[in-house]
Amino acid sequence: MSYVKEPEIAKLGHFGLVSTDLEKSLWFFKEVIGLEETEVKDGVHYLRAWGDFEHHTMTLRQGEESHVDHIAWRTKRAEDVDAYAKQFEESGIEVRWVEAGTEAGQGRAFRFELPSGHTFEIYFEMEKTLASPETRSVLKNQSHKSWSRGVSPRRIDHVNILTSLLANELSDFLQDNLGFNLRECVQTPDGNLVGAWLSVTPLVHDIAVSHDPFAASTHEIHHVAYWLDNSQDLLRAADILKENGIFFKGPGKHGISQAMYIYAVDPGSGVRVELFTNGYLIFEPDWEPIVWGVDEMDLGFTYWGDQTDTKPENNPTIKVYDDKKFIRS
Repeated sequence: MSYVKEPEIAKLGHFGLVSTDLEKSLWFFKEVIGLEETEVKDGVHYLRAWGDFEHHTMTLRQGEESHVDHIAWRTKRAEDVDAYAKQFEESGIEVRWVEAGTEAGQGRAFRFELPSGHTFEIYFEMEKTLASPETRSVLKNQSHKSWSRGVSPRRIDHVNILTSLLANELSDFLQDNLGFNLRECVQTPDGNLVGAWLSVTPLVHDIAVSHDPFAASTHEIHHVAYWLDNSQDLLRAADILKENGIFFKGPGKHGISQAMYIYAVDPGSGVRVELFTNGYLIFEPDWEPIVWGVDEMDLGFTYWGDQTDTKPENNPTIKVYDDKKFIRS
C-alpha cells in the first residue's frame, strides 16, 4: 500500500547575517571564532565550521543596519520543499521563492515569515563543497583541518529567537507546521510558555524561543550557536576571546539542556554567538517535554557558573522591524 509522506525538516542549515561593519565581523568570525570561508560571491561571504559538510552554515555581508536576514532549514527529501510551499500557501502564508544559485551553493528554496515576523528559509539542494587543498583534512570524513585558528567550533548547533509574544504561539506553529518536537519549556502558573526548546533531531534544541515582555518587537534574535566538542574546548575558547578583547559571559552550565556555554558578541554586527558543548541527546520516541516553573528559571538557565546577563549594554540583541531591517537594541 502506497501513501504520501508528510514533508519533514532534517536539520538547521544556516543563517544569514548582515553587518554594519563587515571588516570587524569577518575578523571575528574567521580569525577569532575560526570559521572557514568557502566562497565570496557578489559581496556575500559564505562561511562554515571545520566539521560542517554543506557549502555554508552562515552568510555574511555588509548592510546599513545589522540584521539576521533569514534562518534556513534543510528538508529530508527534495520533494518536501514543494510540499511545504503548497502547505503554507493553502493555509494563507505568503511564500517567496529563491531561485537556484541566488544563494551560492544552494538550489531552489523559499522563504516565509513566522507569526512573529522572523524569516525562515526552506531548502534541500546544497553543494557539499570540498575544502581547498591547503585547508582540507586528511580525514575523508572531515571537511577541513581542525584547530587551524581561533576557537574552531566543529559545527553549527542551534538558533534562539527572541519575541515579545508568549512562546506558546511560536512553539505551536513550529510543532504544527514544521514537525518540531517540544523538548523542554518554562511555564507560568496559568499555563503560558515563556521559553521553549524544540528540535527535529536528537538534540535538545535545534531552535529555542525566548519570551521577553519588554522586548521592543515580536521578532528579535537572542543568539546563534556553534558546537565545541568538549568542556576543555570551551575553556580554551575563553582564553582566545579574552586575548582578542571580545566581551563574553561564561563559562557556565545550563540546567535546561545540561550544556555548557559561553556567550560572545560580534563587534561588527552586535549579534550574540553562543559557544556550546556537552548536554544530552534524546532518542525516546515517546519523550514528554520537561516542564520548568518560572520560579526555577535561574536553575534552568544557569545551573552554575557566570550568570547569563540580559542587560542590553552587555549583551546586545538584534531587533527586526520588517523582513529587511534589524537594528541593535
